[in-house]
Amino acid sequence: MTSSAPDPRRVLKVAEGDAKIDPRLTQEWLVTNGIGGYASGTVLGPITRRYHGLLIAALPNPLGRFMMLHGLFEGLKMPNGELLFAGPSEFLDRAATGTLLPTEFRLECGLPMWVYNVAGCTIEKRLVLPYKQNTVYVEYRYVKGSGTIRLGLWAAIHLRNHDAQVNTDLGARYALSATDYHLEITGGAGLPALHMKSTPDAGFTYKPKTTSIDYLVEKSRGYASRGTLWSPGHFRVDLESGSSIVLIASTEPWEIVEALPYEEAFASELSRLRALIQKAPLHAPGGIVPELVLAADQFLITPVGRTEDAARARAAGDEPLTVIAGYHWFTDWGRDTMISLEGLTLVVGRYQEARWILRTFAHYVRDGLIPNMFPEGKKQGLYHTADASLWFFHAISRYLQATGDRLTLREILPQLHQIAKAHIAGTLFGIHVDPEDGLLVQGEEGYQLTWMDAKVGDWVVTPRRGKAVEINALWYNALCLLRTWTEQEDDPKLSATYRQYADRAHASFNRRFWNQQRGYLFDVVDGESGGGTPGNDPACRPNQLLAISLQNPVLDERSWEPVVDAATKLLLTPVGLRSLAPGDHEYKERYDGDLRARDAAYHQGSVWAWLIGPYIDALAKVHPERCSLELLQGFARHLDEACIGSIGEIFDAEEPHTPRGCIAQAWSVAEALRCFAKLSAPGGLSPVGCKINSQKDTE
Repeated sequence: MTSSAPDPRRVLKVAEGDAKIDPRLTQEWLVTNGIGGYASGTVLGPITRRYHGLLIAALPNPLGRFMMLHGLFEGLKMPNGELLFAGPSEFLDRAATGTLLPTEFRLECGLPMWVYNVAGCTIEKRLVLPYKQNTVYVEYRYVKGSGTIRLGLWAAIHLRNHDAQVNTDLGARYALSATDYHLEITGGAGLPALHMKSTPDAGFTYKPKTTSIDYLVEKSRGYASRGTLWSPGHFRVDLESGSSIVLIASTEPWEIVEALPYEEAFASELSRLRALIQKAPLHAPGGIVPELVLAADQFLITPVGRTEDAARARAAGDEPLTVIAGYHWFTDWGRDTMISLEGLTLVVGRYQEARWILRTFAHYVRDGLIPNMFPEGKKQGLYHTADASLWFFHAISRYLQATGDRLTLREILPQLHQIAKAHIAGTLFGIHVDPEDGLLVQGEEGYQLTWMDAKVGDWVVTPRRGKAVEINALWYNALCLLRTWTEQEDDPKLSATYRQYADRAHASFNRRFWNQQRGYLFDVVDGESGGGTPGNDPACRPNQLLAISLQNPVLDERSWEPVVDAATKLLLTPVGLRSLAPGDHEYKERYDGDLRARDAAYHQGSVWAWLIGPYIDALAKVHPERCSLELLQGFARHLDEACIGSIGEIFDAEEPHTPRGCIAQAWSVAEALRCFAKLSAPGGLSPVGCKINSQKDTE
């Protein structure tokens, strides 16, 4: 790998701000542990989401991801005797004066560090989660200063599922037991225990206390926002300049925790992350690509709860592997996994992991479908999707191009034939090939089967029942790939059958989907227009780009340019593509408010970062001279907002394109990383600039 930043750092100087509307509260950090667990919070320190915590453990079903250690509140006694406290109840007052707020925040190889400068004393705080352990180490090091300081640490606890609302009452009293500096906190039958200790062994004062705090982000999202945290007491230690204390919290047995001292845990994780950067065969512009390589790693996990997966995979010499779609609240989704696979694994040289993911999902093919998602704490997937199975073909094709691994193709090919056969004959949710024109139909009342899948109660926000443009682009691509693979496997008769289906779908697609009046493609044909009557949807959406961007484009080449030009004019922004063009009566400029208001805007204008991938692939076929890294500079700037060092799910449709939704999204990172690699490759596309339209346009 060629990189100007083999040890990528992202350093933020923490500026002053109005505490009550402090924009610094929107900057967050994320660390993951490779099994679905994580730690996350605001750069500034206060807890603003139900998902903020220092240890969210990934536990066996039915517990799922569990909030174990919500936070640590620090108190300092300075050499001059001044006592400073930064507990949650005093945050706003302290934020206004700057007391115990970080002056600097860094990501060093993805690992967070805070710097505090207080009354002439400098303190650094670091955090690490050992790989594939539900353990967190938090170190406080007194770096520079004159005299002894006393540090107090109050553990804040609310044992609950990480997705449970902050006012959840588990109906159990917390209890603390202690043996030789080993603390164990329990919360009732069926709940996991939290183990805690400090090194070197610090004093601990047992003084239980509850504190109520307001979760500002939860309030803005329309959820319960007043919650109670419990603390068993506090650790305390006197530190001289150059000394430190490490607090350990874990759900693992003590023998596992103590087998890996903090220094070794930190060094091992740093070595693992550096190895990922060195392994990635990328030519990096500055430090952006190495940062995205580290961000990509956060989504690749070995699922803890699905023991059957583990047994089956390991018997075959594999590891069960999947992709978390987004942090904080998504689990693993089939569609997101297949779209993300190239960027998260193949681009960065993680071919074995890609193979494991494909083989894991191949086992789950049912009725010609792969799962749409695995719900939190469940073993079985939900299959309500029309496109995940078709993206599966795309992911396999990318894997073959990168590895040439025909053995894996042969192992999976029977499931691919099963998928095609089920789609042709008809399967769940009304998915079938229309015998009249050979196009793929999908849809069932009460379900949203495409990627535009927002639903509130019985309200499907963007119903796209009928023949959706990207579904048929993916179907044609799958047929073409099957035709080629089957021919290579010496089955010319079956290959010819796939060719016939593909040819018919191609002809019908170009006849049915071209909207002559507007000069681009219908989003859905034979769908439900106003009043539920059949019709064609003329909305300008980014879905049509897949008819060009995929390996086997279904759209005739003569129509490529107007489609790409329409997307450039109406949909392109510095951070991805709008999901609907301005001027449409359903267009929403902002994604905010309560759940219903947000979901109404989710696919009705909100910018989706992952769509930059299909756009650049299509643009490269039509206007290669316009392709440059300039198209991605909005993502480079975004690395300093929302989740530092990662890319979020969506953005407001209009400037300033405020980040919304999940703070870190797998397909956003994957497609941005893939595009950075594509546009910066030696001998790649021309570095001529391409205008990005971030202003509101009308049709």
